[in-house]
Amino acid sequence: MLIVKKFGGTSVADKERIFNVAGRIIEDYKKGNEVVVVLSAMGKQTDVLLNQAKDINPNASKREIDMLLTTGEQISVALMAMALDSLGVPAVSLNAFQVAMHTTSVYGNARLKRIDSERIRNELANKKVVIITGFQGINKFDDYTTLGRGGSDTTAVALAAALNADACEIYTDVDGVFTADPRLVPTARKLDEITYDEMLELASLGAGVLHNRSVEMAKKYGVQLVVRSSLNLSEGTIVKEEVKMEKMLISGVAADKNTARIAVIGLEDQPGVAFKLFNHLAKYNINVDIILQSVGRDGTKDISFTVSEDSLEEAVEILERHRQGSLKCQKIDVEKSVAKVSIVGAGMMSNAGVAAKMFEALYDCGVNIKMISTSEIRVTVLIDEIYVEKAMRAVHDKFSLS
Repeated sequence: MLIVKKFGGTSVADKERIFNVAGRIIEDYKKGNEVVVVLSAMGKQTDVLLNQAKDINPNASKREIDMLLTTGEQISVALMAMALDSLGVPAVSLNAFQVAMHTTSVYGNARLKRIDSERIRNELANKKVVIITGFQGINKFDDYTTLGRGGSDTTAVALAAALNADACEIYTDVDGVFTADPRLVPTARKLDEITYDEMLELASLGAGVLHNRSVEMAKKYGVQLVVRSSLNLSEGTIVKEEVKMEKMLISGVAADKNTARIAVIGLEDQPGVAFKLFNHLAKYNINVDIILQSVGRDGTKDISFTVSEDSLEEAVEILERHRQGSLKCQKIDVEKSVAKVSIVGAGMMSNAGVAAKMFEALYDCGVNIKMISTSEIRVTVLIDEIYVEKAMRAVHDKFSLS
């Protein structure tokens, strides 16, 4: 069997945990399996590097930020190879150049295009454990790129697809996928299995267990994922196309505090205005989520939408640049202290009144809704950030997910 195993930053945060992970790797290796390991940077190393960059130059280019951040994973893979070698298991560490992992040229949020697997296969043929840097790639200019926070998950799934792996295991500091973040909702319970679509929605809406693009890629290439803890032997959660059990009405509740609301006030009420507004943002790869447009009045209308807080400053700068020109709007308002709370479940497709039940839970606990967005398997509301935990617990209890 060829197994791809990905370990997050907390799993390799110090010497003790590195050797713990090495033990897990050796178990599979000694069974005669070929093992490819993907690692994140140790612990909070990425945050440390970002803080160092801000201290030197708060306006550093995204290219240089990527050049800096990729060092975190290179430290992890080298130390893991040393740990395995000290335990008598041959191993080799490889970075994005040595593989090579080709990406688009968007620094900070690149997408994988293809993986050259020849080097990996040669090392596996030589009976080595292959340890690869997650989160990073190289673009057409031979520059390092990064895949966005959590991108090591996507690296692992891409490798599993490229190598036709028999298994892809994602190890984290939690036992699997829960009905809600157990740190915010103590009564949350672990799911044995969940569909790609449900997991993709939860990952996109703030459930930090998996990178959303990794789930997207797993669904596209049919890579079955197992999410489990690196700290115990729990079975974890299987992420796959279909689940055997009858679909629950709601699979989970997610929250995303990395959210800001932008309101563009006094736009002309005529065709093409929304296109101009969002096209300006799209040119700079700024993703927009919930969108609300007011009914036109006095020849004007307002458009409100959410972006990640990480993109807020750049988004406002772009809009201000075009405010007097192509947009012709009166002003741009920003609200930072907001958060998204969402419910996700494939069972929503065949059950009416799910949204009303969620709204009732929020009403009962006194939480006001600012914006609403829905899909076939999701309902998302924007609320004040200070009420996130209260809202999640109320909604979680309302749908009897405990």
